[in-house]
Amino acid sequence: MKLYPIHTGNFKLDGGAMFGVVPKSIWNKAYPSDENNLINLAMRCLLVVDGNRRILIDNGIGNKQDDKFFGHYFLNGDFSLIGSLAKHGFLPEDITDVFLTHLHFDHCGGTVKNNADKTGYELTFPNAVHWLSKTQWDWATRPNRREKASFLHENMMPVAESGKLKLFDGPFRLLPGFEIRIYNGHTVGQAIPFITVGDKTVVFMADTTPTSAHVPLPYIMSYDTQPLISLTEKEAFMNEAAENNFILFFEHDAYHECCLVEKTERGIKVKETLDLGLALGR
Repeated sequence: MKLYPIHTGNFKLDGGAMFGVVPKSIWNKAYPSDENNLINLAMRCLLVVDGNRRILIDNGIGNKQDDKFFGHYFLNGDFSLIGSLAKHGFLPEDITDVFLTHLHFDHCGGTVKNNADKTGYELTFPNAVHWLSKTQWDWATRPNRREKASFLHENMMPVAESGKLKLFDGPFRLLPGFEIRIYNGHTVGQAIPFITVGDKTVVFMADTTPTSAHVPLPYIMSYDTQPLISLTEKEAFMNEAAENNFILFFEHDAYHECCLVEKTERGIKVKETLDLGLALGR
């Protein structure tokens, strides 16, 4: 099994919203903001290649929205979804599976693109089965008013209409060494991959812990719909991660791909930040 980080570009969000109740005087030291209180965030996805399976986990914000939409998020950086796949020798047609952790637009926007004359939409990965938890699908297609703006119709419905959407219930194994667990604090039915490579486990953190600066337990986003559930889920996971030396792979950390965590007298802390290749001993 081989793993490839797929960088799709950066965007900016309000730092206060990203760190919730933690004061700026504290979080700004770990993850600095600009003069407008915005912090730069990655949209880093992961390609898992195992035999004939090429599984892309999440796919960034895409490029089909208008300038007004993108103007809210200050896209930046030199990376793109298709360019990053090509860097590793893959075309969109090569992807056999698209695994979506959840349907917030910065995680699934690249699933669908404009057709050639921009009269409609088509799948970016035409040969892929698209995996999503049924709980998240039900939640996103009947959204609450708080999350509604994050669930875009054009990111979801073309996949369902194509017949290539595969919904699953609860934890399951996509293939040997690719296990899925469900977390509900950020958004209901968020599906997190645990990937075994040799004797190591890589966890694609998505929005359970968006950056290495969010490792301490109180650092929970204001975007989370159920923050107390996030806290409970996070505490259990971080203790397990420290005990088992899990490699935490960050989707949104603009500075660090991965980290290891450890237990200290003051709680769970980052033990070491490192790139995925180094973490896997490559």
